[in-house]
Amino acid sequence: MIFKDYYKILGLETNRVSLEEVKIAFREKAKQYHPDVNVSSRAAEERFKDINEAYRTLSDGSVKRKYDRKWNSYIGKRQAQTREAEEPRNIFTDARKMFFGENKSIEVTVADKDKKVKKQNSVKGENIETEIDVMINEAFHGEEKKVALRTVDGKMKTFAVKIPSGIRNGEKIRLLGQGKAGQFGGKNGDLFIKVKIDDTHEFRLEGCDIVTDLCLAPWEAALGKRVNISTIDETVSLYIPPGVQSGEKIKIPNKGYKDGQGGRGNLIAEVKTVVPKKLSSEEKELFERLAHISTFKPRVGW
Repeated sequence: MIFKDYYKILGLETNRVSLEEVKIAFREKAKQYHPDVNVSSRAAEERFKDINEAYRTLSDGSVKRKYDRKWNSYIGKRQAQTREAEEPRNIFTDARKMFFGENKSIEVTVADKDKKVKKQNSVKGENIETEIDVMINEAFHGEEKKVALRTVDGKMKTFAVKIPSGIRNGEKIRLLGQGKAGQFGGKNGDLFIKVKIDDTHEFRLEGCDIVTDLCLAPWEAALGKRVNISTIDETVSLYIPPGVQSGEKIKIPNKGYKDGQGGRGNLIAEVKTVVPKKLSSEEKELFERLAHISTFKPRVGW
């Protein structure tokens, strides 16, 4: 039977992680490989099964302890052997371990065969990229959000991120020096946070336009009416022409999302005609009378 490295499946490098870190890693991977996102992908479907299997194992304390014993035999020892094999064996390395421990980085000088001294070059840390979900109203107005990341030592670090008002879907926010640590005096990398704007039950973003549903009663759609409609930042009065059809779209200029150039897109009100689920006796009588006298044939000529 093939041993599965559940930590690797969840993107974790070690078994020294908390339950909360396991949950965060599971949510990240489950979102990435969810069948709704990867339609008709057999590989993603199998990966999603492994992710769920890994979470069931690592989220149960007693099951995790039993699994960890096997993991240490299969994976832990191999990692230790790899680290030992990759560690340079010289007097400078031994001295570093003796005086500073395994994880300390110091700047050293190395003498080459011509007896010249060569200084170790500084290395800038790698950049890190992550993604944050914000609602359309949060992105429009600008808001501070919290984002949690796992550091290279397995610990969680929380950042307060200011979402600029009017940020566009897919744009990135850069946090200087919050990436991976540099080596030998090098600067830290940067953290790039990609913004994903999510729709709400009320508003949907389409480019710079915002789409909202405008629900009308049958008599409102037939007779026309002036109604109040909520935009993303105010309430406006909108005239509904008589005979408007369900599915028609009414454009309200300059009430959409910010276009990044000082202007705004449009608010698109999509008409949806709705009927009451329950009728009073008087309402039922009126509808029956309308059905009797009306010559309108909705299934003819459409």
